Amino acid sequence: MTLGSMQHFALTVDKFLLHAAKWHPRGEVVTGRGDDGADRVTYPDLLARARRVSAALARLSVVQGDRVATLAWNTQAHLEAWYAIMGMGAVCHTLNPRLLAAQSAEMLARSQARILFVSQDLMPLAREILAQAPSVAHVVVIDGSAEAMAPIAERVAVITMEDAVAADLEEIEWGGFEEKAPCGLCFTSGTTGAPKGVTYTHRGNYLHTLRQLQADVAGITARDSVLTVVPMFHANAWGLPFAVPAAGGKLVLPGRQADGASLAGLIASEGVTIGVGVPTVWLGLMDHVERTGLELPSLRRIMVGGSPMPPTLMQRLEDRGIAVQTTWGMTELSPLGTASPPGAPDRKASQSGRPAIGVDLMLADGQGRPLPEQREVEGRLHVRGPTVVERYFGEREPATRDGWFDTGDLARIDADGNLTITGRAKDLIKSGGEWINPSEIEAIVGALPQVSLAAVVGRADPKWGERPILLVELRNGADISDEMLLDPLRGRVAPWWIPEAVIRLPDMPLASTGKIDKMRLRSEFGGG
Repeated sequence: MTLGSMQHFALTVDKFLLHAAKWHPRGEVVTGRGDDGADRVTYPDLLARARRVSAALARLSVVQGDRVATLAWNTQAHLEAWYAIMGMGAVCHTLNPRLLAAQSAEMLARSQARILFVSQDLMPLAREILAQAPSVAHVVVIDGSAEAMAPIAERVAVITMEDAVAADLEEIEWGGFEEKAPCGLCFTSGTTGAPKGVTYTHRGNYLHTLRQLQADVAGITARDSVLTVVPMFHANAWGLPFAVPAAGGKLVLPGRQADGASLAGLIASEGVTIGVGVPTVWLGLMDHVERTGLELPSLRRIMVGGSPMPPTLMQRLEDRGIAVQTTWGMTELSPLGTASPPGAPDRKASQSGRPAIGVDLMLADGQGRPLPEQREVEGRLHVRGPTVVERYFGEREPATRDGWFDTGDLARIDADGNLTITGRAKDLIKSGGEWINPSEIEAIVGALPQVSLAAVVGRADPKWGERPILLVELRNGADISDEMLLDPLRGRVAPWWIPEAVIRLPDMPLASTGKIDKMRLRSEFGGG
């Protein structure tokens, strides 16, 4: 007796764009130009262009498994390169334009990418990188002329994306490979240590997309216009270049311009309903709209992650009727881990929501042993699931222990399953043999209406080893004394947790992903 079976349908990311082109032919990808204008393309046209780029890559001898690098912003051309690379079975290695040339060159040395897609305005950086990256033999200029790349090393051939799209080449069929095949390579930001490479698989990204589209996660529909400010070079832009086409929605990309005025213009012109990015992005947007009196009636919701959401910023957004959805994730998770449901009435800025199906959390002690109680206690956060890293790129030893990945975060899980990140284990300050958690201090001070951003780092102390200092960026030049900044801490944290000094910064230094750059703060202010 034959029991029957289901069709084999490989879970590969090319199917998202194929689906969008077939079933949402009027859906668009829109790219802001920074001059109040925008470029747009429908999903069928984007699919046709991306397939021609795949054909050009095949002509350059790219085969399944080869790494192909990109150095670009959130644009249509970058998206075409993404799908062209992944659709033919190659691996898209995204480089961060905000890193030093030597750092990117070292990543290229590890990935051995032979081809680099480059945005024209990043040519000077690309030249610096290529001088230190002998593996690269071809450059594809995604939005400009090949002449703009000269002079360049004789070993490097240069073509343009438009030439690749216009070439009369035999079309390359997408797919035809195993769903567990690699499709992306992203190095961690290195804000707490040396960058490590995370290899994404087609299956992992496909399952991540299905999870992201759930109503209690991103809940994107074909009627949504989604402004994706989170960079495509960082953790797959949180999966949105897959999820938005999969739902048939409008994908709005800001290009290089992520300032408040540029984002406000895109939101207004494209009827953006959902915005996604780190808190500092929305801080700039709110400063602009409050200064100009601009209204953004289409914007219903923003998703934030990457760093803690300042309560005052959350209040400013919600006072305008814009719901704030907090999330938590990591590059190693592909990247979404938890999300607060859209419109949850009891949401808090400090909470990051619950995991959706496919992600499991566990709190452990410092040795990785599960805590006997998993609710209302603080522990070291571990995670597992089909989209969680098993082994870093190029490393033999697994990144997991007993199937669990140690995130390095300290966290609490409440009775309802809501996750609160309470700090990074590496950020803890040891003073007189006792631990101080900077995140608790930052959350209290950051709630003051005069404060835009707050950070606490340890400063060397001859008696105590380290003592905490508070660094703040004040809002609109607010006038507030040190005592008023520190007063809210009294009675809420131990007396010896109170920072020794307050330092005002005109601009808080941010890492390449928009998070506060604590490595830089410790380097500049931690020496005593």
